[in-house]
Amino acid sequence: MTSVHRNVELVTAALRTGGADPARVARLQVLSDAVTTAASAAAALGVEVGQIANSLVFSADGEPVLVLTSGAHRVDTAKVAALVGAQQVSRASAEFVHAATGQVIGGIAPVGHPAPLRTLVDRALSAYDEVWAAGGIAHAVFPSTFDELVAVTGGRPADVA
Repeated sequence: MTSVHRNVELVTAALRTGGADPARVARLQVLSDAVTTAASAAAALGVEVGQIANSLVFSADGEPVLVLTSGAHRVDTAKVAALVGAQQVSRASAEFVHAATGQVIGGIAPVGHPAPLRTLVDRALSAYDEVWAAGGIAHAVFPSTFDELVAVTGGRPADVA
């Protein structure tokens, strides 16, 4: 029997609990190589970079904010600050990210964290019928949709670039 990483189990459970399509959840893949960038994930999956839903954690006045953004562009932290009502939004340290998510940078999933995170979901992802997100480790990915990501994360659609 193959062992599955605890983070992948937590992500799968959170997707199921959150009402994700069971057929998509079943398509979660653990790849042989790590895919820690949108470009590497897109290449491994044979999809456009824009279809990769990067899960990025920012510090908004010291509180974690998860931004699910299209791999095709960069997050505008001033826009995020305005959206969440923060004075300052900055990239979070690896330690801050791990404390908030229980996961490490390069494999952050939209779900499966110790507690729900305030989440923004990039509207650019709605341009695709299917998007792919990390599954809690750098080797795991799963398919989803923009609407499903909004629903399972309790996130807010936003223009973040």
